Amino acid sequence: MAHGGDTIFGRIIRKEIPAQIVYETEDVLAFRDISPVAPVHVLIIPKKPVASVAHATEEDAQLLGKLMLAAAEVARREGLLENGYRVVTNIGSDGGQTVFHLHLHVIGGRQMEWPPG
Repeated sequence: MAHGGDTIFGRIIRKEIPAQIVYETEDVLAFRDISPVAPVHVLIIPKKPVASVAHATEEDAQLLGKLMLAAAEVARREGLLENGYRVVTNIGSDGGQTVFHLHLHVIGGRQMEWPPG
């Protein structure tokens, strides 16, 4: 399987730059965000380079499920199940996406507001 693509996340997948990895499988990598917005802020990425949910295809359905299951496992490992947490993906520039490699944010450890702003 080709890993990564040409983004910073591709470089993290290939271990070309360091990251604080908290969970990894054959298809998924999870690591701490370098600019956390909460006490727990972990990014979960597929090792396959998919730009965003909008770019996913039917072929990616199982991978998308693995990302969500990884989010739940990271939340469990980080002690977020009792009080809750947020899972977010940003799509496109208006959605706040800055790295064009699909990623989920698992954010918790504080009270979340809605709408997020």
